Amino acid sequence: MSEHQEEFAIRVRDLVVGFGRQTVLDHLSLDVRRGEILGLVGASGGGKSVLMRTIIGLIPRRGGTIEVMGEPIGGRTRGAATAWGILFQQGALFSSLTVRQNVQFPLRENLVLSPELMDEIAIAKLEMVGLRAQDADKYPAELSGGMTKRVALARALALDPPILFLDEPTSGLDPIAAGDFDALIRTLQKTLGLTVFMVTHDLASLTTVCDRVAALADGKIVAIGPMRELLQSEHPWVRAYFHGKRSQMLQHEMR
Repeated sequence: MSEHQEEFAIRVRDLVVGFGRQTVLDHLSLDVRRGEILGLVGASGGGKSVLMRTIIGLIPRRGGTIEVMGEPIGGRTRGAATAWGILFQQGALFSSLTVRQNVQFPLRENLVLSPELMDEIAIAKLEMVGLRAQDADKYPAELSGGMTKRVALARALALDPPILFLDEPTSGLDPIAAGDFDALIRTLQKTLGLTVFMVTHDLASLTTVCDRVAALADGKIVAIGPMRELLQSEHPWVRAYFHGKRSQMLQHEMR
């Protein structure tokens, strides 16, 4: 294995993605280091979720290369599916399945295990994210927003992936629940040695959880580094994002 393969969990080079005549990602390049939490920010509709979904093969690309854990990823491949877990916006739980069945879904799709072992794994994952064994037989409609996110996180961790993708993980949560979820992500990342790719606009998450932050504008990564470096960036969009009135107010409240 080459040196760069050991250092980086994800490498994206000259990525081009578009829909019809619109180009969303324009020769974008990005490296995600192994064992870090990388936060991705960008304007609404600017391509954050498109980038994440392209990396995991849900959206085809027009050009460029993607490597995950040193392996090249095809346009719609499932070859590296067990290398990552995904928490989509709002959790995206199957409403007709119980919590237990939702967490077991990746296991059923990818492995051949006994029902007893799947039950053990599901309960272990639920407890890992701070839920109780008795929550396993509830349905998504019976869960609070915070519990829904935790169940979705347990499902994302079902196959013990080295990489975790989070799409707006604290969206819809109150500040206390969002702070608790951020703390959970950081604890799991340290405990399990995860690489975390987090799409978010939550300034608190970016400041307290992320090791580095990447800013997406005009279809490219225009700034990347620790939060303190992005706050010093001269790029117009980055300055507007982090130094606007709302951002300044939030930063003042967090001090």
